[in-house]
Amino acid sequence: MPASVPYPIGTPGVPWGDAERTTWLARQVRRRSFHDDVVGAIEQLAARFEVVEYGQLDYPPDRYRLFALRSRNWREELPLALVTGGVHGYETSGVRGALQFLDRRAEDYAARINLLIAPCVSPWAYERIHRWNANAIDPNRSFREGSPAEESAALLRLIAPLRGRFLLHIDLHETTDSDESEFRPALAARDGKTFEPGEIPDGFYLVDDSENPQHAFQQAIIDAVGRITHIAPADARGQIIGSDVVAPGVIRYPMRQLGLCAGITGAPYTTTTEVYPDSPGVTPEECNAAQVAAVCAGIEFALGTG
Repeated sequence: MPASVPYPIGTPGVPWGDAERTTWLARQVRRRSFHDDVVGAIEQLAARFEVVEYGQLDYPPDRYRLFALRSRNWREELPLALVTGGVHGYETSGVRGALQFLDRRAEDYAARINLLIAPCVSPWAYERIHRWNANAIDPNRSFREGSPAEESAALLRLIAPLRGRFLLHIDLHETTDSDESEFRPALAARDGKTFEPGEIPDGFYLVDDSENPQHAFQQAIIDAVGRITHIAPADARGQIIGSDVVAPGVIRYPMRQLGLCAGITGAPYTTTTEVYPDSPGVTPEECNAAQVAAVCAGIEFALGTG
């Protein structure tokens, strides 16, 4: 969307009020089924993992039960890994990658690490292929005390008794062309700001924590994923999405300061993956496989340092 074309909701330069949010919500259409795609897959996994219902979202007339899965052979002496997907519901490979990891690889680590996996943190947004929740709030800027997003608050409650015990947390995301055509323009309109067009990176990249940088950990994941899909190059300014590239395919954010999901555990090893599903020639299967490879490489590295 060119910068000269106003977003179709609201008045340029004026933050949205209730009327604009109501108009925005009325435009959102269910495009796929959380129950069929995610709950159905979880039910298939229930014999192999413990299913934990950790909350509920009420967006009348819709109601969503929030599920995580954990190792059935949980052992208190083992380290703990958290894997999250679908914090942004439209980022499909995050959800499918988490479920595929559970189905195909999780049991490989049964004797080495406890796993807690929330495959679809934002089911309302998953169904509508959107970044925000039904209140036009981004859950991945809302992981903080008193969160305005119930998706974020529920996950924080789930991990609260375990905080301080996590070895790693991998949060599975995508960067899509729709970030530039829809979601960033909508964000600017919602907040009464001017939309400044950016550049979508062509390839996979990671977001490290600037408050706890772990170069070797990020590099191990990049190396593994690079065997499946290409790694995003830096742009002409040496950046990816406006942040300096600190190593091939790696940028850094202050995770806790920004309220990002990957900052919730205090784990020594954390990252946010960013798959690029809109790249020519990249298939959905490769995107899912890249997410699985990232999780496996992260676990292997973290266990190898213990």
